[in-house]
Amino acid sequence: MARLRCFRGIDTLTAFVLCLEIGDFGRFPRPAQLASWLGLVPSLDQSGESRRQGAITKTGSSYARRLLVEAAWQYARRPGSGSLIAERRAGQPDHVIQITLRAQRRLHRLHTRLRERGKPGNLTTVAIARELACFLWAAAVAD
Repeated sequence: MARLRCFRGIDTLTAFVLCLEIGDFGRFPRPAQLASWLGLVPSLDQSGESRRQGAITKTGSSYARRLLVEAAWQYARRPGSGSLIAERRAGQPDHVIQITLRAQRRLHRLHTRLRERGKPGNLTTVAIARELACFLWAAAVAD
């Protein structure tokens, strides 16, 4: 739970509920499987040579998915770390802090790029939430 609190947009209550809803992050061999379990991946409609991606699948825990989407809104702001996040990161392993910093830069860059391409805000935020879930997996299973 303390590792999840190192991320922007995730504090004690959110980290606690994510841990309860997801359980053991290690049960997912890859981060993409966690994102799929949370229902943050696009649905796929295939027939012969045609392939169309639709809305997200919305499988798994709707509560965890909602919390991740709410946390994803925080990555629209420029990367940086204030005193609150610095306090939460105190005492955490260095590799976890590096994961959170990399997440902050990448997710802000992705948000900016998608908005510049004219994507709607809600679509952009769900894409950020999917990436955030993958970064959370990396921090939770990191040794």
